[in-house]
Amino acid sequence: MEAIDQEARPVQSLDWGVLKWLVSPDDTEGARLTFGEVLLLPGKGHGRHNHPESEEVLYVLSGQARQMLDDGEERWFDIGPGDTIYVPQGMYHATINSGWQPIRLLAIYNPGGAERVLRDLPDFDEGAGPGWTVSAGE
Repeated sequence: MEAIDQEARPVQSLDWGVLKWLVSPDDTEGARLTFGEVLLLPGKGHGRHNHPESEEVLYVLSGQARQMLDDGEERWFDIGPGDTIYVPQGMYHATINSGWQPIRLLAIYNPGGAERVLRDLPDFDEGAGPGWTVSAGE
């Protein structure tokens, strides 16, 4: 077994940002979860949604955002570097970049596959995206 080749993984883009799934059941033999990096553009984010079949963990690498869990105005809170957000299976949630620079997140779905719904969105695009990789120490 070798390390995952980040450059070989496609970049997915939407109006609110870009994603690179590094491990998923669709392209990693034996994988049952999905793991990747997400960049949300300033003022953008993924609005209220849920994953009926998967729990999710988000880890903030850099940037600032507002996070909502379990609906309701009182459920919004600020997140930043080093914060970890656990989203139980089926819970509604949203993440909106509140800073002036992209927010970088690591995302895990368990079980994997929740990311497949992105392909059906009208602003979805997928390409090679040269130079876009997860880099240690940024």
